Amino acid sequence: MATSKGQTTIPKSLRDAVGIKDGTPLTWILEDGAIRVVAKTLNAADLAGFLGPPPSGVRLTVEEMDDAIGEAVVERFERATKR
Repeated sequence: MATSKGQTTIPKSLRDAVGIKDGTPLTWILEDGAIRVVAKTLNAADLAGFLGPPPSGVRLTVEEMDDAIGEAVVERFERATKR
């Protein structure tokens, strides 16, 4: 049942089953006259290894990736401001 504001409650057993916690983003989708609710419960860390091993075989830590990105930003900035 929906409230006068159109709010509904997702039963706890369903929230627990799909990992919905306070603040979990929900998307409401209309499909063939039915409403489907999709919870975004994955984050970037959940996708680790999704693409398989790196083609170069080199695995980097998050800190090493941050450093490499920072160096690339500095190089790009320096190239752009030389003109």
